[in-house]
Amino acid sequence: MAKARAAVQVGPKHYEIREFEIPKIGTNDALMRVEACGLCGSDVDQYDGKLDAMGLILPVIPGHEPVGIVEEIGFEAARRWGVRVGDRVAIEPTLGCGRCRACMTGNYRRCRVGRPGTRLTACGFIPTSVEPSLWGGIAEYMYLDPNAAVHRIARDIPAELAVLFQPLAAGISWAHREPGTRIGDTVVIFGAGQRGLTSVIAAREAGARSVFVVGRRQSAHRLALARTFGADEIIFSDEDVVQRVRALTHGEGADVVLDVTAETLTPVTVAIDIVRPGGTIVLAGVKGPGAQLQGIEHDRIFAKELTIKGVKNADFLSFEIAVRLIESAKYPLEKMHTHSFGLADLEQALLTLAGRVPGENAISVCIDPAL
Repeated sequence: MAKARAAVQVGPKHYEIREFEIPKIGTNDALMRVEACGLCGSDVDQYDGKLDAMGLILPVIPGHEPVGIVEEIGFEAARRWGVRVGDRVAIEPTLGCGRCRACMTGNYRRCRVGRPGTRLTACGFIPTSVEPSLWGGIAEYMYLDPNAAVHRIARDIPAELAVLFQPLAAGISWAHREPGTRIGDTVVIFGAGQRGLTSVIAAREAGARSVFVVGRRQSAHRLALARTFGADEIIFSDEDVVQRVRALTHGEGADVVLDVTAETLTPVTVAIDIVRPGGTIVLAGVKGPGAQLQGIEHDRIFAKELTIKGVKNADFLSFEIAVRLIESAKYPLEKMHTHSFGLADLEQALLTLAGRVPGENAISVCIDPAL
């Protein structure tokens, strides 16, 4: 029986290349040949061992931002997803159970049941002990479960750009659809990583009049790209952010404030100061286990009649919009991609993305199994 190579996490900061049998495909599922798989901050957390408290069971094939070619597909799966053998597809990270209340109401990203054998509900986090093992995108082939959310994407786009469907969908959801950003709004974005940059694009697509990005001085290369994507002003995080936003908005404040930064909680408290009365704050940055907000004055939220929303992923429509936007070539997304690595170099790829390799300024990093 044919086999597929995959990078397998067997412990914190420890990977092995292993082979797995390629499963037989039935009526409702499919097999995808992986062309590329994007990496994000949660992959770094997984590498560091920070996801153990969330129920991660090892060994596991990581990778939750894959694109590839449909190699085999069952009749019902082809009908349901609208794809056939030879099509390129992007696979959403979330993999719901398909039977719980959240899944049955279309909110599969909030599934709390998961797959048998694990509490986690996303490809790249399901242990290899759960058949047929090939659940992650850091592999030559990936199994597509009947409950997978699949999006067809044009084959003429370089694979390393196609994998941007996931961060772009996040930006569309977080900076546009979730806060209900409207034409003429002012949007402030904390963070200039992949999702901060795509949020600039999303705010522009929503018709925002002004887009301001708050970032660190050492992220100058990312902040320059934020301007390319449509940011009007760059504010350094060590400045008086409140005063800068007040000056730029003539005292009105921002309609929408989005925080996509990792670990630091400072943007949350600042957001309450800079958002206008009746405005919306979206919290999408992972701060880590045990992180607790301190110094939040409840009555300021009450008096300003604020909406504060936590989000962790994007919905189906946001992914569809992201794919179409990539296909349009409207934005120079190729400037986001900085590094490609092979399966055997996964650790180096993660260290590069995390900024732990001197001299490297990574933005978008992907794994290409063919390298």
